[in-house]
Amino acid sequence: MPDYKEILYTKQRGGVLITLNRPEALNAITRPMLKELHDALDEAEADPDIRAIVITGAGRAFSSGFDQTTTTGRRRDIQWPYGIQTGMSAADLMNYWSADDVKLIRIFEMTKPVIGAVRGWAMGGGCWLALYTHITIAAEDAVFAQPEVRHGSNTTFMWTLLAGFKNALRYGLVGDHIDAQEALRIGLVNKVVPVDQLLEESFNIVERIAHVPPETVKINLQISTMGLQMMGLRDALRMDETLSIPAHMMLNEEFRRPLDEARASQGTKAYLQLRDGPFQPEPFGPRSKKKTE
Repeated sequence: MPDYKEILYTKQRGGVLITLNRPEALNAITRPMLKELHDALDEAEADPDIRAIVITGAGRAFSSGFDQTTTTGRRRDIQWPYGIQTGMSAADLMNYWSADDVKLIRIFEMTKPVIGAVRGWAMGGGCWLALYTHITIAAEDAVFAQPEVRHGSNTTFMWTLLAGFKNALRYGLVGDHIDAQEALRIGLVNKVVPVDQLLEESFNIVERIAHVPPETVKINLQISTMGLQMMGLRDALRMDETLSIPAHMMLNEEFRRPLDEARASQGTKAYLQLRDGPFQPEPFGPRSKKKTE
């Protein structure tokens, strides 16, 4: 078994629990964590004892998204008006985003069911990770959003697939927060349960899957996933990947430069407050109320 450092890998009840394990950072995603996650999925796929996979987060969040202190430090030395890091060419930046954008289609294409067990924050890349699972169970305190679109980033077509065209645009264009019940209403999750029942509910599904012959599960899973791909899903997700490059590169100096300067001089907290402050109160979740309440 690989020596995992940023995830936990625990076989149980006919399946495996893969836990994003950076609770001190709300399980913010780093490149090493992504590599370990893909390695863990490969390990689970090859293990005949594992019938289904549950992905969750340690502590009080599923994942706050990509780590703003380690994965986006390049933003702290931006040359304007071009919005390109010092020492990088436009071609370098294009290659960076084409190689480094989220490759979560691997989860969707698994031949064993993947269940997302989501509590607390599921933001940005963490939200995408939850959406790419085949079945998603949310705790009552779950909050989903793509706030990265507010500073210049792309949404994912998975929102449109799951939530429908109008709901995807309502939340994807502005990055607003939605809570577990709204996520259930628009089709992002299968069920909402109390926090203390989240893993129990997820592994109840694993155990029910384990009663079905593994070949049958694989075939029926692929009827759905391959059918969607034959209808054009993979092309749509490839379009996501392609359009992520201009979404990250074509930065408006008026909007983006103050954010980067705030992060460079005052830190990530100030950066996020400047970015998200105009959108508060959020429509759902803990930030839908004023701090004085």
